[in-house]
Amino acid sequence: MIEWINLITLLVSAFLMSYFYTLSVQPMKREQNRGEKAWKECKTLRSIAGFFEFVIMINMILWIWFPIPELNWIIDSNIWVGIIICIMMIVPCVIIMALGVISAGKETLEPSKETEMYGEIYKYIRHPQTLGEFPIFVALAFAFNSWFLVIFMAAWIIIYIPIMIHYEERDLTLRFREPYKEYQKRTGALFPKIRKK
Repeated sequence: MIEWINLITLLVSAFLMSYFYTLSVQPMKREQNRGEKAWKECKTLRSIAGFFEFVIMINMILWIWFPIPELNWIIDSNIWVGIIICIMMIVPCVIIMALGVISAGKETLEPSKETEMYGEIYKYIRHPQTLGEFPIFVALAFAFNSWFLVIFMAAWIIIYIPIMIHYEERDLTLRFREPYKEYQKRTGALFPKIRKK
């Protein structure tokens, strides 16, 4: 029974985290209907998304003790195989995410109308925090030695990331107008564009 509650909570939390985070990256759109308070609302929505992200992590940890037998597909009998894969994935992800957070500053948690377009790592990719953060879920699934979690997390981010980027970039275009459109043309969303001389 506990294992099914854990799985359902994982699925619901992934959906709610995606939903609230997508709302949080649209302050300009919300401002059209809600006025200036939309910016504070987006900060609250981002905190709610962060709560569900935390719940997802708890569900993944609980999977170690409460897997569903039919979905308990072990990666390897030697747990170190998954842990090594996790470390190899997580180190570059954390570095990329940290560079994105440093470049974005307070905007990471609190959207602000006064924020200008970022520099540093954002000169090379438009969504470094996304590129760094979401693969961490897959990396942790390897550490927890579960093919089910790896497949679920990979499928979730493959479906969710393009949706989130679409809504966030639509809002950023409303916010920064033509300069953002030019930025999109010269900068890759998740990977640097190969620039012609």
